Amino acid sequence: MRKKIKMGTEDRIFYVVTRVFLAVFLVIVLYPIYFVVIASFSDSAYVNSGEFLFYPKGFTLLGYSQIFKTTRIWTSYMNTLIYVVFGTMLGLAASVLAGYSLSQKKLLGRNVIMGLLVFTMYFGGGLIPTYLVIKGIHLTNTRLLLVIMGSISVYNIILIRSFFAGTLPQELQDAAFIDGCGNGQYFFRIALPLSKAILAVIGLYIAVAHWNSYFTALIYVTDRAKQPLQLYLREVLLMAQSTSDLMESDPQAAALLNRMVEVIKYGIIVVSTVPIICVYPFLQKYFVKGVMIGSVKG
Repeated sequence: MRKKIKMGTEDRIFYVVTRVFLAVFLVIVLYPIYFVVIASFSDSAYVNSGEFLFYPKGFTLLGYSQIFKTTRIWTSYMNTLIYVVFGTMLGLAASVLAGYSLSQKKLLGRNVIMGLLVFTMYFGGGLIPTYLVIKGIHLTNTRLLLVIMGSISVYNIILIRSFFAGTLPQELQDAAFIDGCGNGQYFFRIALPLSKAILAVIGLYIAVAHWNSYFTALIYVTDRAKQPLQLYLREVLLMAQSTSDLMESDPQAAALLNRMVEVIKYGIIVVSTVPIICVYPFLQKYFVKGVMIGSVKG
């Protein structure tokens, strides 16, 4: 028979208070997301007046119909998926190779290389010189540019370097080399399989950055067929907010458009957020270990 350890009164009070606090905190975190979803399906009059709290009022799909009224959104979705997938693959490959190399004490000049990389985190050439360089190498209005830009981050390289240097013991590498394993075999057969946590975290960082990116496309891409989803949603929002032209020609249409602005805003949040949120549950188990890398010194 198993004997259960009885909790004292203080322990019971502590657990009850902790659970109540976490439940309240969970509601505080989840309710804004829930509010955005129900607001996107509610009538604009109720949204503007704030007359609903827990369920949609005046159920309508006008906001989504405004967003999905053209086929361009599907092209933008496809473009974003291309940039996210290939940009994440490129960013992971480059960051992992750089981080692993910089974690090796045998690498000549690794401190100098690391210093140069850190320098770029604080000092850059600026928007105009960057634009001139990109235009000079003929990357404007190309999908390749949107795949490359934002894929590689010095911060991610530092995280990966810290992971390899602090998590994988040197004795493991020495034992592998004694058994006849080379640098390439050790990296692909031992180091990478043991690095699922950091790969998942960095991959999600890069994917979210690509998914939310719109400024790069706004500056360098004028071809609408190559623009990502965020830029299209930005145009929809700006079109919904520009009612000055309709005020003179059709005041009633302008008034209706003004009422729909808030609904369209919430619909845009849902459309642009839900796909990337669906990825989080599959990577959640890696976050505790991956994000805490480098938090303990010594």
